Amino acid sequence: MYNILTLNNISAAGTSCLPAEGYALSDKAAQPDAIMLRSFDMHSMQIPESALCVARAGAGVNNIPVDKCAEAGVVVFNTPGANANAVKELVITGLLISSRKIISGVNWAKSLVGREGVPAAVEKGKAAYAGPEIAGKTLGIIGLGAIGVLAANAAHALGMEVIGFDPFLSVDAAWRLSKEVRKAASLDEIYQKSDYISVHVPLSKDTKGMFGSAAFAKVKNGLRLLNFSRGELVDDAALAEALKAGRVAAYVTDFPNEATVAMDGVIPVPHLGASTPESEDNCAAMAATQLREYLEYGNIKNSVNFPDCELPWSGKKRFCVLHRNVPNVVGSVTAALGGSGFNIDNMVNHSKGAFACTLIDVDEDRDAAEAAAQIGRADGVIRVRVI
Repeated sequence: MYNILTLNNISAAGTSCLPAEGYALSDKAAQPDAIMLRSFDMHSMQIPESALCVARAGAGVNNIPVDKCAEAGVVVFNTPGANANAVKELVITGLLISSRKIISGVNWAKSLVGREGVPAAVEKGKAAYAGPEIAGKTLGIIGLGAIGVLAANAAHALGMEVIGFDPFLSVDAAWRLSKEVRKAASLDEIYQKSDYISVHVPLSKDTKGMFGSAAFAKVKNGLRLLNFSRGELVDDAALAEALKAGRVAAYVTDFPNEATVAMDGVIPVPHLGASTPESEDNCAAMAATQLREYLEYGNIKNSVNFPDCELPWSGKKRFCVLHRNVPNVVGSVTAALGGSGFNIDNMVNHSKGAFACTLIDVDEDRDAAEAAAQIGRADGVIRVRVI
């Protein structure tokens, strides 16, 4: 029986992926084998030594101490792409509301409650809320992952010229991207040619504040900027100056803060990117499936701190070894197995940055505690499981 600690309410679409006869889910599990969550902040939490993995029903993992988990041999999963359609729809909404002054127009029309001659007032006042169409305009997409690709394709279907920039474009993403989306040679090209920019990159030390004074100095005058990734990608002080100078005509953000909610020209959306029942279901199901695959078979997919590492289940005894990505670790592991009389039937090893995973199936179906203990003592090994 696997004990799962739930730090948030998890959609039934996810919990139903974990069979009741093998899994016990509780928000009070003291010695959990795994943790499931959505937005709970784990940074001040003592991670139980029993925890083998953490599965977040969502793409961002800023609420999880990823590096700390890696050092403890705790695999952290996220669910990239599961909420992509929900965010894409909000990006398209952002394009429209940043252009047509729809929200301010609606608010003005609502203010006419109780007045006589509303139709005449509407006809007289509507000119204040005119705005350009998006068809024929250029949209720059920065980051062509699951969301960026969907947004690019949808914008093209609406008649926009779309250019994209992503130096790490994956083969899978390239297959899904419309051939009509043009590749930009650099960020500067995106800045200089785009009437609208939608940013879809993770927050890191390299991307924090990427939209600062230097970037705003390069953009087309009257840019409409959309940020449905992370608020910290945009420097608030530089944004305020760009709005005041007219370099930026509108900023749509899904991450309002004390500064941006007070700025004219900012459309603050209350973090609704993934707030759809379909998205919550998709994320929960994906997180639960990845968690189960790791607990039962040692397979890793969509981890942010360990590499994807999968081996088809053969029904034989399996060693799952998490270790540092340094020389001689795999040799030490196989030597320990050989010294314990185990014959290797199949194995796979993958690395990601400083960490690696090795999965090994052996022919002998006998007690493996001593072999596992010997592997665990090898330099560079972080955690060993026998499945």
